[in-house]
Amino acid sequence: MRPQTEALIVIDVQNDFCPGGALAVAGGDQILAPINALMDQFSTVVLTQDWHPADHSSFADNHPGAAPFSLTDMPYGPQVLWPTHCVHGTKGAAFHAGLKTDPAQLIIRKGFRPQIDSYSAFFENDRKTATGLDGYLRNRGITHLTFVGLATDYCVAYSALDAASLGYQATVILGACRAIDLNGSLAAATANLRAAGVVLND
Repeated sequence: MRPQTEALIVIDVQNDFCPGGALAVAGGDQILAPINALMDQFSTVVLTQDWHPADHSSFADNHPGAAPFSLTDMPYGPQVLWPTHCVHGTKGAAFHAGLKTDPAQLIIRKGFRPQIDSYSAFFENDRKTATGLDGYLRNRGITHLTFVGLATDYCVAYSALDAASLGYQATVILGACRAIDLNGSLAAATANLRAAGVVLND
């Protein structure tokens, strides 16, 4: 068992991000076994869950004529327009049936505000609206976070970068993540993670 000061943060292992889902990440279901095994090593486990309303502003379908994966400008900056995914209450938003959820003490739902997308487990994409995760971890004396899940280059990377900026020791286990890799986003994300002092392990 890892020290009490360490926590495992499992990012968005949901049906829509796994093969057959609306925004499937290639090999997304291959990380279930390693994540489930890792849970046994941590006394604190947190799950995050993308949880969008159907009218979310990050969905291409809500921008007439816009193609999925194109960019638009939001008040908080550039935003990728995604295929409609993880609409709350749908099967796509549910955790993958193969993911152990019983070990989790907390589930952070993000992206539920219609006008702001949310990649990070700590902040929505305006970089100001907090999810409450930081306060929860500090109250439990957590100082080191290990990140796994989907997708490496978006929600995992944003979460780990925010963890580092908030003063946590942050590790990403790449073998328990999979990437979208949109226009070189994986290489950019791993470079940014290394530059921020995040440890990348296989």
